[in-house]
Order: sequence, then structure tokens, then C-alpha cells
Amino acid sequence: MKKIITLLFLVSFSFTQAQQAFKGKGDIKVNVGANLQNGGSGIQGSVDFGLGENFSFGFVSNYLLGVDDNNLGGKRTPDFSERFDAKARINANLSSVIGVDQLDIYPGLSLGLRNFGGHIGGRYFFTDGFGVFTEIGFPIAKYSNNHELYDNLNNQTTFSLGASFSLD
Repeated sequence: MKKIITLLFLVSFSFTQAQQAFKGKGDIKVNVGANLQNGGSGIQGSVDFGLGENFSFGFVSNYLLGVDDNNLGGKRTPDFSERFDAKARINANLSSVIGVDQLDIYPGLSLGLRNFGGHIGGRYFFTDGFGVFTEIGFPIAKYSNNHELYDNLNNQTTFSLGASFSLD
């Protein structure tokens, strides 16, 4: 019973002490977390810079630490260039639109090393500088129709989750 009461207290405290997720111009958000996708998993890092009340631009990169060679039919280990991807992106930050200051829902577009894509994510801040994020990214147009062994590693739908930090 003590554990349940403690859990309820922590959850209610985190919601009452939650802070504004996106403040607009001058806002800087950094996300660090796990990247999960078919055939591999790794880390993702991103930074977003607020340009206006509901608009930001930023950069995202991911690196696959583990690649399931058997799932991809591989006969060799993928090299760095096959595991790494980087993108520039723009976001529409909707926290003020939906009316929940602590939650920032951000759909957007990205232009990367391997494709033109989109993403939708969300950030929830528990304190002024710390929160959690989740994001789904997907390719819209691939630059190559090459079906080399590991070409699909960074050309597919990805799911990410982790910690978010406010640097403003």
C-alpha cells in the first residue's frame, strides 16, 4: 500500500510541477535517447531551436549500435557510413495550439543524408529543464533505389524515446 501511495504522490507531483514544453523564439531543446527500428537499434540525438511561437528548426542524427545481420541477410558487418544518419529538420510546435503548456507535440519535415522524410514527436517536461520525448520518423522520398545489403538501415520508419533537456 505504501508503494501505491508513493507512486500516486510522485505522479501527481510531476503533473503539478510540470513546466512549459516550448516557449517559442530563443527556445533550445535537446533530445537524447534510444532509436529502435527493423534490423537494428541505436542512439539518437537532436537539437531544436525556436524561431517563433510555433516554429523551430534543428538537427537530428542517429547511429545504429546493434544490427541484426541475420534479419537483413547480411554476410558482413555494416560500416560506419551504413550505421550513421544525419538530418536537418523543421517542426511545427503545437503546445500553445493544443493548450497544454507542458506537452509539445511537433510534426515536421527533415532533409537528410539518405532521404527526405517526416516525423511526429512529443515532449513532456517535468521540471524547467528536464522531460521525456518520443518520436516516430519515416521516409517520404529515398535518394536511391539501390537495394544494397544495408541500404535500408536508415531508410525506414524509426521509433525513438528518451530524455529531453531545455537549455534556454
